[in-house]
Order: sequence, then structure tokens, then C-alpha cells
Amino acid sequence: MVLPLQLRTAGIPSSALRLWSSYLRRPSRTLSNVPRAQSVRRLAGLTTSISQGPSEPPLLTHTIPEHFASVVSQFGHRPAVIYRSPTASPSPDVLAGISPSQVPVSLETTYTYETLDLLSNTLAHSLRSLGVKKGDRVAVSLGNCPEFAALTYAIFKLGAILVPLNPGFNATQVSAALNHLGVEVLIIAAVTDLAYKPCRGRSNLPLLKEILPDLGSGKVEAPNVPTLAKVIVVDNTPSHPLVPFPTLSSLRSLTPFTLLTGGGTSFSRPITPDSPLSASETINIQFTSGTTSHPKAAMLSHTSILNNGALIAHRMGLDPSDLIVCPPPLFHCFGCVLGYMATATTGAAILFPSPAFDPLASLRMAADHRATGLYGVATMFVAMLELAAASVKALPTHLLKGIAAGSSVPESLMRRLYASFGLADLVICYGMTETSPVSCMTTPTDPSVKRTSSVGRAMPHTRVKVVDPADRARALPVGERGELAAAGYLVMQGYWGDEERTREVRIPETTDVDGREATWMYSGDEARMDGDGYVEITGRIKDLIIRGGENIHPLEIENCLFQHPLVAEVSVVGVPDERYGESVGAFIIAHRGVKASEVRDWVRTHLSSHLVPKHVFWIDEYPKTASGKIQKFKLRDIARRAIAVEADAGR
Repeated sequence: MVLPLQLRTAGIPSSALRLWSSYLRRPSRTLSNVPRAQSVRRLAGLTTSISQGPSEPPLLTHTIPEHFASVVSQFGHRPAVIYRSPTASPSPDVLAGISPSQVPVSLETTYTYETLDLLSNTLAHSLRSLGVKKGDRVAVSLGNCPEFAALTYAIFKLGAILVPLNPGFNATQVSAALNHLGVEVLIIAAVTDLAYKPCRGRSNLPLLKEILPDLGSGKVEAPNVPTLAKVIVVDNTPSHPLVPFPTLSSLRSLTPFTLLTGGGTSFSRPITPDSPLSASETINIQFTSGTTSHPKAAMLSHTSILNNGALIAHRMGLDPSDLIVCPPPLFHCFGCVLGYMATATTGAAILFPSPAFDPLASLRMAADHRATGLYGVATMFVAMLELAAASVKALPTHLLKGIAAGSSVPESLMRRLYASFGLADLVICYGMTETSPVSCMTTPTDPSVKRTSSVGRAMPHTRVKVVDPADRARALPVGERGELAAAGYLVMQGYWGDEERTREVRIPETTDVDGREATWMYSGDEARMDGDGYVEITGRIKDLIIRGGENIHPLEIENCLFQHPLVAEVSVVGVPDERYGESVGAFIIAHRGVKASEVRDWVRTHLSSHLVPKHVFWIDEYPKTASGKIQKFKLRDIARRAIAVEADAGR
């Protein structure tokens, strides 16, 4: 059934819509059509590590709801979101204790752009009736699901601020986030889905009881979160038959999500915010991923999110016919901007194979829908490659486009992805939450060596530079390693309630090497730039290993060990050393039996001897953020404890 379409495009110049429509319909290898004068600066004379991205296509100047209305008017009948609920895999450990009648049946939900527009209108009206107004922070703790997709536009239409929370947060973390932002409305699932473990979720009942001690009172009284006025629960228990959670009707302090959807009644009438929306206003607050153990709340605007998604889509060549499988989570910039915003600005469809990452579900979704694209961080792609190698039937053969991002992508992994999945137009995106997030990106037409060994060049309307970490005012010569920084429309407005940490990394500079004014966001990442403006990420500055005064870059060793036939994954960290200050420690997940001596010999054969790991640790699973990034600070703690135990045993 196609629902009636009523929308407004007021405030969007028709010329702007036509201009962007023409850009979105360009073929996938778009940069070959951009005049050289407009492309990233390729200077034979680029001697300083500072580069300006293209000035085309032009920046979009309207708000996200205004742009969404234009997309609905053009592509309303096309699928926008396709979702599959989780199903138990056939392995005995998953099915143990579940009767055949209880095994969840996978349900697929499809929203066209018209359906998504109307449902988000309904949710916006319902949230308004609960008191949500422009500028209010609304926290959403859900996996990749259609409810999250519709809520995103509902919140944006109200002019409220979307606050995506990691569903893996515990009660203390949720309470801290809500308190920090003064959140009044929390929307959460009954069960948090777990990566790699379909249908074996975590009940959120203990979490909710800790926040609201009396769930049956009918009142929302949260002693530790005084601003909290409403808790809305999405009932996803049918997908988790073994996870205990009572019926929502018995928990009178909680509001069922179904009440917001109007019992099937939809509002074709758009919501009118309390006051006109401005493209420069904060519309999203993203918590940083926590690889350094201290997440911060980055404030992002309509302009930064909308344009970053649209420009990513343009550079990678998305078009309305694309079907993009997106396992990265929506609470992270990868899922919500590189995924959802990029597809939604082009009329393409985003496919959510499961609420939390499941490599089998991802491959099945790609195969069943003959998807054209696949996204992932390195650890996700490794899991899918391992699964595909074990089961040829699961291997999609029609993938072309994709994004690898979220952390450094070893060159050897990129080549395996080309060889195994096709993905001829796979690109790498680089950025950080604070830059909305992508500042550098490869293109499908870049030389193969640049597509596998760099993160590309500056995005449109973006400047990037590499500076001396000890003197940020000094941009380094081409080829030298230093700290990477970015400037332009994409820079966050700041960290919510934390001006001190904002001033440390978001720095207005009146002049740089060519005398232009800019506000620069400093990444903490170590990088170098070549004469054509291509950027190579060489590690985190804080991850740099200093061994006897020599700088050792973990990524160089990781890339080497990743090519060992018996090494599945590797992460290298600095380990305290009495003689050298620090030494090299390698945490390895092995395919099968491999000795520490073989690991050391491999590095010694391919790299300098001082890069050979002194310590080799075998590990089954890395501590990761929910977006898939390895938390190296936790690996360093593990290494310190292991070495201390070994030292005590030797005494």
C-alpha cells in the first residue's frame, strides 16, 4: 500500500534542488567529471602539508527536514529502509533451551520514503504531545531498527536534539549521559541486542530498575536523573525468547513505543516546530567512541551532518538505485551519517541486516537483496571474510560499492576485500565524531596504490593539514609525520558543557600558511601528506611507542603481521620496559596454531629488528567500542598485568 504524500518544500530554492539532483544522478566515478581546477589541489609544488578540498558540489544551505522533504518528493515510492529482525543461527549453543515454537522467525520491514515521512510525522506529533519541544535533548538507545530510523526524522522535524546512546551502556553510563545533557525523554529497547550473538540479548530490566526504582508506580521518579520525565520502551522481546522481560502493561512507569505510533493512525500533516529551524543549530549530540576511555558529547549541526552525508554519497557515487547493507551502528557517526544520511540524501536504500552486528546476517542480507554496497570497519570485514571463506554459499557476488572506515584499514585487508567480495568501488573514509565525521576520503578513480595505502584527500569545502604536535602553528613539510587537523563547515560546535576540552582541540586561527582564517579541529591522529594531497594515517599520537628514544608506529607492525597466513587479527601497543622505556607488545588472534617465535621471525624478516615484538599475547577477542574500534588503552592494561604476574612468578 502506497500512503498519500503531503509535504512542503518551502525554504528550498528550486534551483538548489535541481542542482543537487543533477549531482546525485552522476555516474559512480564522479570525480573524473570534476574540472581539475575544482578537484583537490594536486600541486607539483605542494611542499607544505596543507590541502584544500574541491569547491563543488555547493554546500546545501537548508535544514535536514527541508532537504528530506525534497528527497521524498523525488523518490517517495522508492525503498528508504529495509530491516530484518534477528533470528537464531542454527548452532546448538544458540538453540539450546529454545523449543521449535519459540525460535524467532525473521521479519523484514520495508519503509518507502513516503512511509518514512508519514511515520516520522506521527512520531513527531506524539513526542510533541509528551512535551518535547525545539532544543530538548531526546536520548535514543536502540540497535539498527526501523524505529530508530523513523525517530531520527521525527526528532529533527521538531527541532529537538537527537542523542544516540550506545545500547551497550550500563545504568551508570546511561545516567551519566542523561544527567550531562539534561535529558527529559529516553527511548530504549526492552532488550539490548549483542554483536555476534543473535537473539541472545541483554535484558534492560535491571538497568531500568536502577534508573527508576519503582517501575510499577505509574510515575517517572529517577532519583539519580532528576530531569528525566518519560521513558519509552520498544518491545523487541519476540526476537529474544530466553531473555526475561515482563509485559509492558505491568510496568506502569514506562510508556510503550506503540503509543507513539498512534495504533496505525498516521499524520500526513507535517509538524511545525516551536520556532523556525536554522541550519546552523545543533541537531545531534554524538558521544565520542571511547577508545581513550573518556567519551565527550560533540554538538553537530544540520549543516555539518546533512552536507557530510551528501558529499560522501557524491564522492563514492551513490544513486537512487543503490541498496547499501550497513552493519555499523546508528548510534555512531558511521551508521547515521556515512550510512543513513548518505543514502537518504540520494534516494538510495539502507539495509539493516540485524540490530547488532552479525556477520552471517550481513552476508545473507547482501545476497538475498542483491545489494550493490557493503559497509564495515576492519573487524567487521574480517569476520565476514572468515565466514565467507568457510561457506561459499554466503558469498555475495554483486557488490560494487562500499566504505571501510572507523579505524585504520590495513592494506592487505583492502586487497582481500577486493578479491573476495568484488567491491571494485570500495572507498576508505577517515574522520572523527567532531568533524561530522568525514574529512578525508578516497574515490573509486584513485590509483589503486592510493586506495589501499591512504585515506584519500580532503573532502569538498574542507581543509586538512599536518602540523608539528609540539607547535601546532607550524604546518610540516610534505612527507613528514605530525598531527592531522581539519577545518570547514564540518567542525563541531563544541563539546556540550565542556568549554575547557573544546578549547584544547577546536582552535580558531587567524592565519595559516596562506593567510586564511579558519577554525581547526585537531584529531590526535598521526599522519603524513604526500605532494598530491593524499593523507596516510600512521597511528594515534598517544599510541606511538617510544623505545629507547626511537619512535615506533604500531600500524606499520600491524600491517606486517596481518599478512602472516596464520594471523587473523593483530593489535600492537606499547608495553612498559625497564631498559627502553617502552617495548613492542602484539595482541594476536590466530587462525590456528602459531608460535611467538614465528611471529617475531616474520616481523624480523619484513621489517627492522627494533620493530620485533618483545611480548606476544594470544587473545580470543579484543576489547572494542560498540562501533568496532579496538580499545588499545585496555590492551595496555592487560599487558601490564600479564607482565607483572610473570615477573612475580620469576622471583
